[in-house]
Amino acid sequence: MPVTLSIKHVPDHIAQGLRERAATNHRSIQGELMAILEASLHQERRLTARELLEQVRALGLKTPDDAVAMIRADRDAR
Repeated sequence: MPVTLSIKHVPDHIAQGLRERAATNHRSIQGELMAILEASLHQERRLTARELLEQVRALGLKTPDDAVAMIRADRDAR
């Protein structure tokens, strides 16, 4: 069963941007809002900081422990 949603107090610049976007896509404002909502449901969810860290660690990259070691290695290479 369809649900009616309402958004109050939309700033003028956002409403104008929505009107322009709807016109560009040959849609009504309601149609544009529906397209935006549908697209947002199909986007990949953002990773949490923990998940991102786990993925980076899983790559097994070797990195210096701290900035001092990186600078020292760079200077020694010259």
